[in-house]
Amino acid sequence: MSGLNASLGYFLSAVIFAAFVRALLRKWPRFSFVSEFSSSFMLVACWLEVQTIVEVGEWAGGLGPDVTVTILFVVLLTHGVICGGTSGNPSLAVQKFLQLEASFLPTLLAVAAHFAGAHLALLVAVFYWGLELTDMHMIKNLMTSECSTSLQVPVLQGFFTECTCALILHLVHLSLRRRSALIRVPLIAVLLTFLSYTAKTYTSAYMNPSLAYGLTFHCPGFTFTEYAVVYWLSSLTGMTLALLLYMGHIPRIFAKNLLYFQKTRFRVPKGEKAEKKKM
Repeated sequence: MSGLNASLGYFLSAVIFAAFVRALLRKWPRFSFVSEFSSSFMLVACWLEVQTIVEVGEWAGGLGPDVTVTILFVVLLTHGVICGGTSGNPSLAVQKFLQLEASFLPTLLAVAAHFAGAHLALLVAVFYWGLELTDMHMIKNLMTSECSTSLQVPVLQGFFTECTCALILHLVHLSLRRRSALIRVPLIAVLLTFLSYTAKTYTSAYMNPSLAYGLTFHCPGFTFTEYAVVYWLSSLTGMTLALLLYMGHIPRIFAKNLLYFQKTRFRVPKGEKAEKKKM
Protein backbone atom coordinates (compact mmCIF):
# COMPACT_ATOMS: atom_id res chain seq x y z
CA MET A 1 0.00 0.00 0.00
CA SER A 2 2.92 2.37 0.66
CA GLY A 3 4.05 1.89 -2.94
CA LEU A 4 0.59 2.80 -4.17
CA ASN A 5 0.53 5.89 -1.96
CA ALA A 6 3.84 7.05 -3.45
CA SER A 7 2.42 6.53 -6.95
CA LEU A 8 -0.72 8.48 -6.09
CA GLY A 9 1.43 11.38 -4.89
CA TYR A 10 3.36 11.26 -8.15
CA PHE A 11 0.12 11.23 -10.18
CA LEU A 12 -1.21 14.18 -8.18
CA SER A 13 1.95 16.20 -8.84
CA ALA A 14 1.67 15.67 -12.60
CA VAL A 15 -2.02 16.63 -12.54
CA ILE A 16 -1.37 19.80 -10.53
CA PHE A 17 1.38 20.84 -12.95
CA ALA A 18 -0.88 20.40 -16.00
CA ALA A 19 -3.79 22.21 -14.33
CA PHE A 20 -1.53 25.09 -13.26
CA VAL A 21 -0.13 25.60 -16.78
CA ARG A 22 -3.61 25.42 -18.31
CA ALA A 23 -4.97 28.00 -15.86
CA LEU A 24 -1.94 30.25 -16.38
CA LEU A 25 -2.33 30.33 -20.17
CA ARG A 26 -6.05 31.08 -20.36
CA LYS A 27 -5.26 34.77 -20.86
CA TRP A 28 -2.75 34.02 -23.64
CA PRO A 29 -4.43 31.79 -26.24
CA ARG A 30 -1.54 32.41 -28.66
CA PHE A 31 0.63 30.19 -26.46
CA SER A 32 -1.80 27.27 -26.56
CA PHE A 33 1.04 24.99 -27.67
CA VAL A 34 2.42 25.28 -24.13
CA SER A 35 -0.83 23.75 -22.91
CA GLU A 36 -0.16 20.89 -25.34
CA PHE A 37 3.26 20.56 -23.72
CA SER A 38 1.77 20.21 -20.23
CA SER A 39 -0.93 17.86 -21.52
CA SER A 40 1.64 15.56 -23.10
CA PHE A 41 3.82 15.76 -19.99
CA MET A 42 0.96 14.73 -17.72
CA LEU A 43 -0.14 11.87 -19.97
CA VAL A 44 3.33 10.39 -20.46
CA ALA A 45 4.45 10.92 -16.86
CA CYS A 46 1.37 9.21 -15.45
CA TRP A 47 1.41 6.39 -18.01
CA LEU A 48 5.06 5.67 -17.19
CA GLU A 49 4.07 5.10 -13.58
CA VAL A 50 1.13 2.94 -14.67
CA GLN A 51 3.58 0.94 -16.76
CA THR A 52 5.78 0.55 -13.67
CA ILE A 53 2.85 -0.78 -11.66
CA VAL A 54 2.03 -3.23 -14.46
CA GLU A 55 5.60 -4.48 -14.85
CA VAL A 56 6.71 -4.52 -11.21
CA GLY A 57 3.79 -3.79 -8.94
CA GLU A 58 1.85 -6.96 -9.69
CA TRP A 59 4.54 -9.16 -8.13
CA ALA A 60 6.52 -6.69 -5.97
CA GLY A 61 3.60 -4.72 -4.56
CA GLY A 62 0.75 -7.23 -4.73
CA LEU A 63 -1.25 -5.08 -7.15
CA GLY A 64 -3.42 -7.18 -9.45
CA PRO A 65 -4.53 -6.47 -13.05
CA ASP A 66 -7.84 -5.06 -11.81
CA VAL A 67 -5.94 -2.35 -9.91
CA THR A 68 -3.71 -1.44 -12.87
CA VAL A 69 -6.64 -1.24 -15.30
CA THR A 70 -8.59 0.92 -12.85
CA ILE A 71 -5.62 3.24 -12.33
CA LEU A 72 -5.12 3.59 -16.08
CA PHE A 73 -8.80 4.47 -16.56
CA VAL A 74 -8.68 7.06 -13.76
CA VAL A 75 -5.50 8.58 -15.27
CA LEU A 76 -7.09 8.84 -18.72
CA LEU A 77 -10.33 10.22 -17.30
CA THR A 78 -8.46 12.81 -15.22
CA HIS A 79 -6.37 13.78 -18.24
CA GLY A 80 -9.52 14.33 -20.29
CA VAL A 81 -11.09 16.46 -17.57
CA ILE A 82 -8.04 18.54 -16.65
CA CYS A 83 -6.60 19.10 -20.12
CA GLY A 84 -9.92 19.67 -21.88
CA GLY A 85 -9.32 20.74 -25.48
CA THR A 86 -5.63 19.85 -25.42
CA SER A 87 -5.11 16.23 -26.41
CA GLY A 88 -1.39 15.64 -25.92
CA ASN A 89 -1.56 13.60 -29.13
CA PRO A 90 0.30 14.66 -32.31
CA SER A 91 -2.11 12.63 -34.45
CA LEU A 92 -5.04 14.75 -33.29
CA ALA A 93 -3.05 17.92 -33.99
CA VAL A 94 -2.37 16.72 -37.54
CA GLN A 95 -6.03 15.76 -37.87
CA LYS A 96 -7.08 19.34 -37.12
CA PHE A 97 -4.61 20.52 -39.76
CA LEU A 98 -6.08 18.15 -42.34
CA GLN A 99 -9.58 19.35 -41.42
CA LEU A 100 -8.53 22.98 -42.07
CA GLU A 101 -9.14 23.76 -38.39
CA ALA A 102 -5.50 24.76 -37.78
CA SER A 103 -2.73 26.27 -39.90
CA PHE A 104 0.75 24.84 -40.42
CA LEU A 105 2.73 26.80 -37.80
CA PRO A 106 0.40 26.16 -34.81
CA THR A 107 0.29 22.48 -35.79
CA LEU A 108 4.08 22.29 -35.97
CA LEU A 109 4.43 24.01 -32.58
CA ALA A 110 1.86 21.68 -31.04
CA VAL A 111 3.61 18.55 -32.34
CA ALA A 112 6.99 19.84 -31.12
CA ALA A 113 5.42 20.60 -27.72
CA HIS A 114 4.02 17.06 -27.54
CA PHE A 115 7.43 15.45 -27.98
CA ALA A 116 9.13 17.96 -25.68
CA GLY A 117 6.58 17.21 -22.97
CA ALA A 118 7.04 13.47 -23.46
CA HIS A 119 10.82 13.75 -23.21
CA LEU A 120 10.64 15.87 -20.04
CA ALA A 121 8.18 13.38 -18.53
CA LEU A 122 10.66 10.57 -19.18
CA LEU A 123 13.47 12.51 -17.48
CA VAL A 124 11.27 13.33 -14.49
CA ALA A 125 10.13 9.72 -14.17
CA VAL A 126 13.71 8.42 -14.25
CA PHE A 127 14.65 10.93 -11.53
CA TYR A 128 11.60 9.87 -9.50
CA TRP A 129 12.48 6.17 -9.80
CA GLY A 130 16.06 7.03 -8.79
CA LEU A 131 14.77 8.24 -5.42
CA GLU A 132 13.78 4.60 -4.72
CA LEU A 133 10.95 5.59 -2.39
CA THR A 134 9.55 2.04 -2.45
CA ASP A 135 10.73 -1.45 -3.32
CA MET A 136 8.76 -1.21 -6.56
CA HIS A 137 10.64 1.92 -7.62
CA MET A 138 13.96 0.47 -6.54
CA ILE A 139 13.42 -2.48 -8.87
CA LYS A 140 12.21 -0.18 -11.64
CA ASN A 141 15.31 1.97 -11.23
CA LEU A 142 17.48 -1.12 -11.74
CA MET A 143 15.46 -2.03 -14.85
CA THR A 144 15.57 1.45 -16.42
CA SER A 145 18.51 0.76 -18.76
CA GLU A 146 17.09 -2.64 -19.76
CA CYS A 147 13.38 -1.92 -19.90
CA SER A 148 11.08 -4.32 -21.73
CA THR A 149 9.68 -3.05 -25.02
CA SER A 150 5.93 -2.67 -25.51
CA LEU A 151 6.27 -4.10 -29.03
CA GLN A 152 5.80 -7.83 -28.52
CA VAL A 153 5.15 -8.82 -32.16
CA PRO A 154 6.91 -8.41 -35.53
CA VAL A 155 6.94 -4.92 -37.06
CA LEU A 156 4.29 -5.63 -39.73
CA GLN A 157 1.86 -7.13 -37.22
CA GLY A 158 2.54 -4.26 -34.85
CA PHE A 159 1.84 -1.74 -37.62
CA PHE A 160 -1.57 -3.26 -38.39
CA THR A 161 -2.43 -3.53 -34.68
CA GLU A 162 -1.68 0.13 -33.98
CA CYS A 163 -3.29 1.24 -37.25
CA THR A 164 -6.52 -0.63 -36.48
CA CYS A 165 -6.67 0.72 -32.93
CA ALA A 166 -5.97 4.27 -34.17
CA LEU A 167 -8.68 3.92 -36.82
CA ILE A 168 -11.23 2.92 -34.17
CA LEU A 169 -10.14 5.67 -31.78
CA HIS A 170 -10.31 8.47 -34.33
CA LEU A 171 -13.64 7.32 -35.75
CA VAL A 172 -15.13 7.41 -32.25
CA HIS A 173 -13.44 10.74 -31.51
CA LEU A 174 -14.82 12.30 -34.70
CA SER A 175 -18.30 10.97 -33.88
CA LEU A 176 -18.22 12.39 -30.35
CA ARG A 177 -16.47 15.72 -30.90
CA ARG A 178 -19.78 17.66 -30.98
CA ARG A 179 -21.12 15.89 -27.89
CA SER A 180 -20.95 17.18 -24.33
CA ALA A 181 -17.72 16.60 -22.43
CA LEU A 182 -19.75 14.67 -19.83
CA ILE A 183 -20.36 12.03 -22.50
CA ARG A 184 -17.23 12.36 -24.64
CA VAL A 185 -14.49 12.25 -21.98
CA PRO A 186 -15.64 9.08 -20.13
CA LEU A 187 -16.33 7.20 -23.37
CA ILE A 188 -12.90 8.04 -24.79
CA ALA A 189 -11.26 7.02 -21.51
CA VAL A 190 -13.12 3.70 -21.52
CA LEU A 191 -12.17 3.07 -25.15
CA LEU A 192 -8.49 3.89 -24.59
CA THR A 193 -8.36 1.65 -21.53
CA PHE A 194 -10.07 -1.21 -23.36
CA LEU A 195 -7.81 -0.99 -26.43
CA SER A 196 -4.68 -0.73 -24.28
CA TYR A 197 -5.65 -3.77 -22.20
CA THR A 198 -6.69 -5.80 -25.25
CA ALA A 199 -3.48 -5.08 -27.18
CA LYS A 200 -1.03 -5.30 -24.26
CA THR A 201 0.49 -8.52 -25.64
CA TYR A 202 0.94 -6.90 -29.07
CA THR A 203 1.81 -3.18 -28.96
CA SER A 204 -0.10 -1.84 -25.91
CA ALA A 205 -2.14 0.29 -28.35
CA TYR A 206 -0.70 3.71 -27.53
CA MET A 207 -2.20 5.36 -30.67
CA ASN A 208 -0.17 8.43 -29.78
CA PRO A 209 3.30 9.07 -31.30
CA SER A 210 4.61 11.18 -28.41
CA LEU A 211 3.25 8.75 -25.80
CA ALA A 212 4.97 5.82 -27.54
CA TYR A 213 8.17 7.87 -27.77
CA GLY A 214 8.19 8.40 -24.03
CA LEU A 215 7.19 4.86 -23.08
CA THR A 216 9.03 2.47 -25.36
CA PHE A 217 11.39 4.10 -27.89
CA HIS A 218 14.28 4.01 -25.39
CA CYS A 219 13.85 0.29 -24.74
CA PRO A 220 16.11 -2.20 -26.58
CA GLY A 221 14.76 -4.82 -28.97
CA PHE A 222 13.93 -2.77 -32.06
CA THR A 223 15.55 0.07 -34.00
CA PHE A 224 14.29 3.65 -33.96
CA THR A 225 13.01 3.22 -37.53
CA GLU A 226 11.03 0.10 -36.61
CA TYR A 227 9.47 1.87 -33.64
CA ALA A 228 8.63 4.85 -35.88
CA VAL A 229 6.88 2.60 -38.40
CA VAL A 230 4.82 0.86 -35.73
CA TYR A 231 3.94 3.80 -33.49
CA TRP A 232 4.19 6.89 -35.72
CA LEU A 233 3.35 5.88 -39.27
CA SER A 234 0.57 3.51 -38.19
CA SER A 235 -1.04 6.14 -35.96
CA LEU A 236 -1.04 8.74 -38.74
CA THR A 237 -2.32 6.15 -41.23
CA GLY A 238 -5.18 5.12 -38.95
CA MET A 239 -6.08 8.76 -38.31
CA THR A 240 -6.10 9.57 -42.04
CA LEU A 241 -8.25 6.54 -42.87
CA ALA A 242 -10.69 7.46 -40.09
CA LEU A 243 -10.97 11.02 -41.40
CA LEU A 244 -11.53 9.75 -44.94
CA LEU A 245 -14.21 7.28 -43.83
CA TYR A 246 -15.96 9.83 -41.62
CA MET A 247 -15.93 12.84 -43.95
CA GLY A 248 -15.54 11.14 -47.31
CA HIS A 249 -12.50 13.24 -48.15
CA ILE A 250 -9.45 14.97 -46.67
CA PRO A 251 -10.31 18.73 -46.69
CA ARG A 252 -6.64 19.80 -46.83
CA ILE A 253 -6.02 17.60 -49.89
CA PHE A 254 -9.37 16.93 -51.63
CA ALA A 255 -12.18 19.46 -51.79
CA LYS A 256 -14.51 16.97 -53.49
CA ASN A 257 -16.21 14.25 -51.49
CA LEU A 258 -14.73 10.98 -52.70
CA LEU A 259 -16.94 8.48 -50.86
CA TYR A 260 -20.37 9.97 -50.21
CA PHE A 261 -22.88 11.85 -52.34
CA GLN A 262 -23.87 15.16 -50.81
CA LYS A 263 -27.59 15.84 -50.69
CA THR A 264 -28.70 19.24 -51.90
CA ARG A 265 -29.86 21.59 -49.16
CA PHE A 266 -32.68 23.05 -51.26
CA ARG A 267 -35.80 21.10 -52.14
CA VAL A 268 -38.19 21.93 -54.94
CA PRO A 269 -41.64 22.89 -53.56
CA LYS A 270 -44.44 20.39 -54.20
CA GLY A 271 -46.45 23.00 -56.14
CA GLU A 272 -43.64 23.49 -58.65
CA LYS A 273 -43.30 19.71 -59.08
CA ALA A 274 -47.03 19.47 -59.95
CA GLU A 275 -46.78 22.33 -62.50
CA LYS A 276 -43.81 20.66 -64.18
CA LYS A 277 -45.78 17.40 -64.54
CA LYS A 278 -48.73 19.23 -66.20
CA MET A 279 -46.43 20.90 -68.69
